[in-house]
Order: sequence, then C-alpha cells, then structure tokens
Amino acid sequence: MLSSRLSFLARIIFATIVFGAMIGNSASAQTQAAYVRVNQIGYEVNNPPFRAYLMSTARETGAKFNVIDSEGRTVYSHYVGALLGTWSHSAKMSYQVYALDFTVAENGIYAISVSGPVPASSPRFAVDEPDALYAGLLLNTLFFYQSERDGPDFVRNALRTAPGHLKDQNARVYETPPLDSNDFIDNAPPAPLVPEKLPNINATGGWWDAGDYMKYVETISYTAALMEIGIRDFPNHMGSNAPVNPRVPPGSISYAGNSGAGAPASSDFTEEARFAIHWLAKMWDSKTQTLYYQVDNSQDWDYYGEGNPTSAMPDCGGTYATLYCLITEYDVWTLPQAADNYKEPGDPRPCDPYTTRFICDRPVFPAGPAGSLISPNLAGRLAADFALCYQLNHATDAALANECLKNAEDIFALADTRYPDPAPSVGSGSCSNCLLTIVPFDGYPEDVWDDDMELGATELYFALKSAGEPGELPPGLVDTNPDDYLKQAAQFAENYITKIYDAGFTDTLNLYDVSGLAHFELYRAIEMAGDPQGLAVSQKGIRAQLLKQVGDAISQAHSDAWGYGNQWNSGDTTSHGAGISVMASEAYYLTESNTYDTFAQRWLANILGANPWGSSFIVGDGSTFPNCIQHQVANLAGALNGTSGGIPILWGAASEGPAGFSSSGLLQGMNKCPTDGVDAFRIFNGNDGKYNASQLAEYKDNVQSFSTTEPAIDLTATSFLMWSWRLARHPSF
Repeated sequence: MLSSRLSFLARIIFATIVFGAMIGNSASAQTQAAYVRVNQIGYEVNNPPFRAYLMSTARETGAKFNVIDSEGRTVYSHYVGALLGTWSHSAKMSYQVYALDFTVAENGIYAISVSGPVPASSPRFAVDEPDALYAGLLLNTLFFYQSERDGPDFVRNALRTAPGHLKDQNARVYETPPLDSNDFIDNAPPAPLVPEKLPNINATGGWWDAGDYMKYVETISYTAALMEIGIRDFPNHMGSNAPVNPRVPPGSISYAGNSGAGAPASSDFTEEARFAIHWLAKMWDSKTQTLYYQVDNSQDWDYYGEGNPTSAMPDCGGTYATLYCLITEYDVWTLPQAADNYKEPGDPRPCDPYTTRFICDRPVFPAGPAGSLISPNLAGRLAADFALCYQLNHATDAALANECLKNAEDIFALADTRYPDPAPSVGSGSCSNCLLTIVPFDGYPEDVWDDDMELGATELYFALKSAGEPGELPPGLVDTNPDDYLKQAAQFAENYITKIYDAGFTDTLNLYDVSGLAHFELYRAIEMAGDPQGLAVSQKGIRAQLLKQVGDAISQAHSDAWGYGNQWNSGDTTSHGAGISVMASEAYYLTESNTYDTFAQRWLANILGANPWGSSFIVGDGSTFPNCIQHQVANLAGALNGTSGGIPILWGAASEGPAGFSSSGLLQGMNKCPTDGVDAFRIFNGNDGKYNASQLAEYKDNVQSFSTTEPAIDLTATSFLMWSWRLARHPSF
C-alpha cells in the first residue's frame, strides 16, 4: 500500500510539472519569466547528449535542473549549462537562453524542472528507440497527403467524405493571363480569360497545393521527387516493407493511425507517389509535347472584379460598367465537394457565369505551344519525377515505367537552359523572362534552376543504369547512354557551384533549391560509375560541396542562441528546418562524423518544440502544435483544439512556422480560431541577439495568419525524408 501511495504522489508531481509547462505556453505566458523548451517528439535513447533550452528574463547561471520520470523520480540532475545567447522580444525585454544538456539511459516519458532564481518546467517528452519515436509520425505524414488528394480517387477518412472538383475532368485551357503591378488579371474586355485553341483536358487528381485548392506542377513535381526518392532509399519505412500498424508515438495527444476508417495502416507511400505521377502525366501531353502547369486561378480581375478598374456590380463596388463580379479561389472558404456546384450568396443560380464561373469550371494554363522549350526548373524536376517512376516500377509495371522514362527524356531534352542562373525575379506582375512557376510568379518566386537540372540528369542516369541491358529499354528514347546524363549532371552541378553557391545565392533544401538533395544523388551516381575522369565535378568535389553547404548551416547555428541552422524570420521555417536535418543526415552518412548527426537531431528538434515559442510546427506531432491552421478542410471538418485532444486534425501537416510577419483577414464561412482571438505566442516573438525590428520573427497560431499556419505539400515534403533518415540512418539504394 505504501509503494502504491508513493507512486500515486509521484504521478501527481509529474503531472503538475507537465501542467505547469502547458500553462507557460498559454495566454498567461506574460506572467511567467522562464520556460523550458524541449524536443516534444523526444530523444533517441543511446544517442546522447540530449539538449533542451531554458529561456529566462532573469539570469539563471548556477541554477539546477532535474530530469524527472513518469514515476516522479529524479533520474538526472545538473547545473544549468552555458549561456547560449539572448532572444530579444523588444528593446525593453529579452530572454537569456541556456543549454540544458542531459542524458537518460532508459526508455520512458520525462519532464525537466528548473530550480533557480525563476523556476520553470517543461512539457513531457519521450526517450525511446527511433522506431518508437518516428514511425508513427511518418504515418501521420502520409495521412496529410492522402487528405490533400483532389478528384475521384480521394481517400475517405476522418476529414474527407466526398471527392472534389470532378469537373476538372473536362477542364478548358486558357492563355496565361497578363498581370498588373497588383497581380490582378489585366485582360481588357471582352473576355476575362482568353481560351487557347486547344482541346479540353482531364486535370482531375493531384494534390492541392496548400490550404487552398490550387494545383501546381511547380510544387507537385518537387514533392513527388522527394517522395519517390524516399520510397526507393528507405523501402522499410516509406516503401512496401513499411511496418503495419506502427506504435503510437510515445506521449502523443492523438494519432492518425487511430483516426478510424480510412486511416493509413502503414507508412507505405508507394500508391501516393503513383497518384502524383498519374496527375503529372496528365499535365504532360506526350503526343503533342505540351506541358500544362496550373489548374485553377487565385488572382482577382481588373474590369471583371475588384481590381483596377473595379466592376460596378454591387458586390464589387466600383465604377466600371460590366455584368461581372468574378470571384477566385482565394475568395471562397468551402469544402472541396461544394466547388462543382458552388453558389455564392445572393446569386440567382450555382456556377453563375458572372460571379462563380471559374470556381465551378476551373481554368488550366499551358506552359507554351506544343513542342516549345520548357522552363528548366520544371523540366529538371519533371525529368526527375518520371525517371524515378521508371526506377520504382520497371520490374513490376513495365508499361507505366516505359511511359515514364520516355516522358523523362522528352521533357529533359526540351529544357530551356538559356536562362541566366540565377534567373530574374519580380515582386509582382507578369515576368516574361522569369522562370515559370505559377500565376502569379511572386507566389513561388523561384530563380535558381541548375540544381533542378542536376537532379533530373542524375535520376535519368540511375534510370538507364537500372534497366540493365540497353535492349531492355523502351523504343524511341532520346538517349540510351547513362553516361551522357552523368556528364550533364556534373556540369549542372559545377554551374550551380560557380553561379549560385560561390556568388552567394545558395539555400538549404526546400522547394526553391534542391541542391542539398541533388548533390547527394550525384555523389552516389559518380560512385556507381566508378568516379570516371573528365566530369565537370568529381566525386570528391561534389562531396566537399555538400559538406560545405551543411557547414554553412552549422556556422549559422553557432551564431544562434537556439542552434538553428537558418534564419527564424526567412519564411518556410518548418521546411527549412527539416531540410537541413536531412542534409546533416546525408553528411553523417558520408563522413560518420557525430557532429553532423548531432545537428541533424537538433535541427529536427528546433521545429518540434525546441524554439522560442515552445511549439511544434507540424500538426499532431508533439504536445503543443498548430490548432488553427489556414486550411479549408481542417477548419471546416476538423477539430480546432487538437492540443487538447480534439480530433480529427490534419495530422502530419507541416505549417509555415515562424516568419517575418503574421497576416490577418477572415473569409465568409471560415471558423474563427482561436475563438477568443488571443495570440498566445506573441510574448515570444523576437530575434536572436540585440533587438532589431527588421529581424523580428513572429509566430501566430491563428487561421487568419497564412504566413505562419498554412500547411503545404512542399513544406511537408522534407519532413518525411527527415523521419526516414532518423529511422534508417542510411539509404538502402
């Protein structure tokens, strides 16, 4: 009886610690002065040291901290570590950030308690094997992509009950519209969009880009490439050998695997990658050599809408005489199944030709005339997509594989490499000499492309090598010699090094720069070829380049109190954090240096709670994560209190995370979230070092703030590779 009583009291103590940490992340945060930030997913047992952070408005040198298990026992105790730097909220208020380095030897659930000038406590966290920590999170990620499916082949699950945009099956093709300096479509009367002299196409399928229902080759091609590489390199985690019904992530509040009918049973992404490839194949008309790059429109109109001049119709409120007051994808907030028969309040009928015409009948835009050259960013990534499709399917589905390989070579051959690198960029309006991304260009202002071509050429090398004998290849290929593609890949890599990296335009792995993946792929391709002479860059050279780029992230981490390898306010924080974790894992594989492995784990932790805001930025992963994402399905069909146990939520969705600004604005039909409008994280906004308003990073968990809470397929793509690297430690390919 005595031991049971002690255990009961210990559990009360442990729960009190955890509850106190949760309160520290609530609206009452302004009454607190110190907070403990941890990797809320947990730490890999037998892979210390583990790092948490203490942030305090008071000096905490000499304070002690204890690591306490779920029975209330202290399993580790030490003094607070070195002062790592400051995090400045304003000119008058800053936090001192200290290291809390510790280790525990046994699997379990723990919390940290700091006793000192200002006491503080952490959320609970796990210490466990990688299979326990990450396998379920990888399944969460698959749930996100399945929930993003458009068209008839949707997955019925806890959030999705019906298909969306079935009218895309007979989508009309229009000329890419000109945009004015406000990004409004500037087609003068008589037509808001000008039809192309092309047949309608079947544009069903594909993933929605983000919280809206736009579909872009730009982002789907990027996501598909990373997903296919994950399936190929980590078949035991993302492929057909992925474990069925993996363990619930320890300490998780809820889990996609337990969400009921339609939940994925494993993290096998094979069918999801095929789903993407089938849509990309629809966007590439192989018979006419025509690429379509976008489905749907997000931009308002001059003359026909709320642009300049503004339509005089009552809902638009301008002076230009017209019967139109057209709305766009960004003007509506609804479930996807409503779009095919959408009726705006006040309209006489659904799909009104003067208002909701393009909501119901979504336009498609072509990249150019049949057989024309293709923007090299798209050409490189699409070539990689289809070449990877061949690698994954040639032994099991020869027809699909052969079609993919032919597509890969044809598209690669049409790449327009006359662009400078970096290419021009604009902040708004049309740009005839920019890379082709989306309408508007500044929505995804990509300006680097040699990395995409490097990736495409490398995957074509792997594809041709995987075929075995030349006689096993499909007829009609542009080139059957894999070494030709290896030479081109090396040249594109050299171009990237001299034009982008050496010139200071480089980035870490994300949508805008895939060099952190392309270099690793090229290293392995050159190794497979026996490191031949005569390439523009050698195996040693491309290895050194990748390590140099990881080294840059490490240098940035050393200058940041939180050890983050990127700028907190640069945007796409979650994607960048997972991307540099992937790059560090690649570097560890190449060198076996524990330094890289340590940073791979710390950068993972930075986006999962070990940050100034004490929040994970991936929905459902951790104990504090976004409740109020800007996503129509999640907002209308899901729970808005996921961190309190509300379900269903859009498990696995990586949000934007902290950014240089937060946004606002409600749409009709949007469920307000948080309902009280309180910004619980405002007190933690700031910048590293001395206060500098121009460097301020903000995080707001509010459905109105697309800049911090909107999830996207490209933002989430680096996370499934991050989880897979932590699980496998090395690729199987």
